[in-house]
Amino acid sequence: MPRARKRSALPPAKSLGQQVRRCHLRFDRMLTARLVAHDLNSGYWYYLRALWTQDGQTQGELSKVAHVADNTTTAMINSMIKQGLVQRVRDPEDGRRARIYLTDRGRALEAELLHYGIEINAIATRGIARQEVQTCLSVLARAAANLQRAFEPRRATDKRQRGK
Repeated sequence: MPRARKRSALPPAKSLGQQVRRCHLRFDRMLTARLVAHDLNSGYWYYLRALWTQDGQTQGELSKVAHVADNTTTAMINSMIKQGLVQRVRDPEDGRRARIYLTDRGRALEAELLHYGIEINAIATRGIARQEVQTCLSVLARAAANLQRAFEPRRATDKRQRGK
């Protein structure tokens, strides 16, 4: 006779992490559907947005802005270079560093693509009061900060233990 399953103390519908992931996947699916017409990977979006805001960032800076590991950024930048979207240039003040700059094609994409982000956000917030959207943004920013603070001491402890 099958054993009765114990109910979860945190059902997916009440899990902030589950709901954020669900929402993110739907944002990403919509964005991917629009970018495919431009032969672009949706992963490029976060790097392009960062470079449209401030061109000439280092790969480390881009990793932080995109919230991904350095090796993922390296692979994405290499792919973007092959597609003619960005170029890697040695920093004239520190030759050990490379800075990532938009090419003319990468810069031109801002006018072509930025409206997708605006459109997708408008679709996502349809029927939701502006104040509720502001509250949601505030809550998500604070939740992210809480998680970051909780994670940082663990990283420091891990580094000290590896150094022993």
